Amino acid sequence: MALEATAKAYCRTISVSTAMCKGCGICVALCPGVLSLAGDGKVSVSNQSLCTGCRNCENHCPDYAIFVKVA
Repeated sequence: MALEATAKAYCRTISVSTAMCKGCGICVALCPGVLSLAGDGKVSVSNQSLCTGCRNCENHCPDYAIFVKVA
């Protein structure tokens, strides 16, 4: 009997509140391919398609400026 692995595709949306972000870079260190520091020193989403939905960036943000929605 063969076991089949199935993976469900999830839609992930990352939002950053630039008003709340102080630019500490913790989230960028945790998700370097997904997030980056913009020219103004605030975080921006650079490649949302690489997001795995782990929410490490959201959970470690000291300013609660990142929101990850997994649907």
